[in-house]
Amino acid sequence: MTQATLAVRVARKAVEATDILSFELVEADGGNLPPFSAGAHIDVHLPGGLVRQYSLCNDPTESHRYLIGVLRDPASRGGSSAMHDLVREGDLLRISEPRNHFPLAHEARRSLLLAGGIGVTPILCMAERLAASGADFEMHYCTRSPERTAFTRRIRDSAFAPRVHFHFDDGSPAQRLDLAVLLATPEAGVHLYVCGPKGFMDAVLATAREKGWPESQLHYEFFGAAPQATDGDTAFEVRLASSGRTIPVPPDRSVAAALISAGVDLPTACEQGVCGTCLTRVLAGEPDHRDAYLTPEEQAANDQFLPCCSRSRTPLLVLDL
Repeated sequence: MTQATLAVRVARKAVEATDILSFELVEADGGNLPPFSAGAHIDVHLPGGLVRQYSLCNDPTESHRYLIGVLRDPASRGGSSAMHDLVREGDLLRISEPRNHFPLAHEARRSLLLAGGIGVTPILCMAERLAASGADFEMHYCTRSPERTAFTRRIRDSAFAPRVHFHFDDGSPAQRLDLAVLLATPEAGVHLYVCGPKGFMDAVLATAREKGWPESQLHYEFFGAAPQATDGDTAFEVRLASSGRTIPVPPDRSVAAALISAGVDLPTACEQGVCGTCLTRVLAGEPDHRDAYLTPEEQAANDQFLPCCSRSRTPLLVLDL
């Protein structure tokens, strides 16, 4: 399944904060871009063949541009370095159409938005959408320091600025975010959204679950997966339900890599189990889930998995392929 791409031009590349750049992308021929909703992301095809996902952070009512923010990550696998060092204003890029795995629950009575660092990109888009619709929300934005806080002026100049609380690691203890207090009392109709570094998100979600927040009111999107120990990985097989063909998966290779090498047309993007592009139904066998995309309940159902990172606890997985 080859995914269609769009040609866009980098109309503007700007510094937003220390180590954070924004990129304004416009349709290559000057037309309108496909619509998107708050929380959506695009795949960006980078120089050298890399594909990376970036959340859209402009107003969803805009059709003339997409805006993304990119942090230079010292642990980068090449994506953020390529965006910072190789992509310039005027360059043409290929991108996917927007996809949304992190949508707003519009039935929410109130929304609580929590952003950590570069995780502000989808959260800011959500804040603008909620403000435009007159919805009740509150936003908390946590960063290491004011110098590393992207889109500060845009937030302070917005109509919803009074609803946004900034928290800096290097600031006074009094202004730091107290998750235990903020999330102390779950309420019906109050939905929580969180995006940012894995440690920040783990802390937010663990606190919410400890305080009794229902999983249906927790919404999150990971940018990257935690490193997985692979020393104990063993070989297994996957079977394609459509043909009965069986493909071996060696200990040092992902299911996705084995399938693609065998000629199976499987879309992939992040290769870390965070974007959901390669999500595949499992008809038999028990997956070893290693993704940051599926909810705990979805993982426990064992009827789908992410072949780019997850493996198998049984000798055979039968896939709906």
